[in-house]
Amino acid sequence: MNNKIIFLFIVSFCLRLQPLAAQQFKLLRYNEDYSYLNKDSSRNWHSKIKYFPLFHKDHYYISFGGEARYEYAATSHEDWQKNGEGNNHVLLQRYNLHADLHLGPSVRVFAQLSSALESLSKLDPPPVNKDELNVQNLFVDVRLKTWEKEKRSVTVRAGRQELDYGTGRLISVREGTNVRKYFTGGKIMYNAPSFGADVFAMMDDEINPGVFDNQPTHEINLWGAYSYVIIPGQGNLDMYYLGYHKDGATFEEGTANETRHTVAVRYWKYGGGFIYNLESAYQFGSFGDGHISAWTTAIDIGYSFENTLYKPSINLRNDYISGDKKPGDGRLGTFNPMYPKGGYFGFNPRIGPANLIDLHPYGTLTFSERFSAQADVVLNWRYATGDGIYRPSGSFNVPGAGSDEKYIGTAYLLSAEYVFSKFIKLSCGAQYFDTGAFIDQQLTSSVNSFFINTQLSFKF
Repeated sequence: MNNKIIFLFIVSFCLRLQPLAAQQFKLLRYNEDYSYLNKDSSRNWHSKIKYFPLFHKDHYYISFGGEARYEYAATSHEDWQKNGEGNNHVLLQRYNLHADLHLGPSVRVFAQLSSALESLSKLDPPPVNKDELNVQNLFVDVRLKTWEKEKRSVTVRAGRQELDYGTGRLISVREGTNVRKYFTGGKIMYNAPSFGADVFAMMDDEINPGVFDNQPTHEINLWGAYSYVIIPGQGNLDMYYLGYHKDGATFEEGTANETRHTVAVRYWKYGGGFIYNLESAYQFGSFGDGHISAWTTAIDIGYSFENTLYKPSINLRNDYISGDKKPGDGRLGTFNPMYPKGGYFGFNPRIGPANLIDLHPYGTLTFSERFSAQADVVLNWRYATGDGIYRPSGSFNVPGAGSDEKYIGTAYLLSAEYVFSKFIKLSCGAQYFDTGAFIDQQLTSSVNSFFINTQLSFKF
């Protein structure tokens, strides 16, 4: 069965799905609030496990939740080489179970266990696929101050915790991968109706495939502040600073210790009608004995026709992400995405957000509240010919110095999502990557790549 037949099969399967409701669970499960169930006298089984009162006191309760996710994925020529190791298929499983304990209005303990398993693959599992059992979240919240009339509060959080900010360009929980990203550290959070700010310092936990064998780095790898402002009738403004450190970072420039600072701003609006997401960031710091000067700017604009049949939306993204123009000159111009969302350029991108120019038109159809489909085309160029291309994680992949070719290739994607109920969701997708002149020049006997996946998730 060739790639075109497989692609058409996935398309027909996705489009035959019948509409059904949407899940209400949040990306970060600790952001869910079930305290309102205290006033529900006719609660069902789900409500009872989401709000179990303790000690017959107000604000004393425990909430339970979890997830089971199963994914089958098959890849052809992932490394774009005819005789490479890019032909594989894999069955992934992920299980999460959490408890959210509230001890009055000011103290909270959140704990979550996670298990990520891989089978069928002919290759050793990468860290993003396998972690047999770990503590995904274990933190304590202490609310220091509350202004009830103004609905403002200051909260301190300490312990192991997931982070996800903005669109996930720089700090993401990496929901698409089998193993989600987390850190260990502390955070102070200020929240108000139209303004909020987080200040944090985190250690990057090292992921190992066994049972309770993950370890923090014992040094601060990520620190910074992230703030947002809601502008009534206009949109949302995010401003942030991030500090980052890594020993032995590798770019085309070389390998050295890296300390990097990022200052950025984002202006965005989602919902009906005109939608937009504009973001720019500048990075400076040190790389070995040299210095860093890198940047990125992204534009994502579109229009959502919410009063039209199937509520279509059309969108266009354009990213400029700097690369290193001259390797070995003591100045690093490659942008570092740090902890990016793996699916920022599609659900299974081949190219990471460094030394990249992309043009990304896409559109969605919402056939019902529970069934939607999306089609994407992503055209990719190198920003600088003195630098290579990077993986979705940001790690170095294919060297580029010595090549004048800029065009990397074009990705064609189709995905669909179908929600059987609040608790069960099915998603599937297919991607075809047509290599460009740069890949064809740098890799011997280069070939196009193909990817399909089907994912079924259960949440409560």
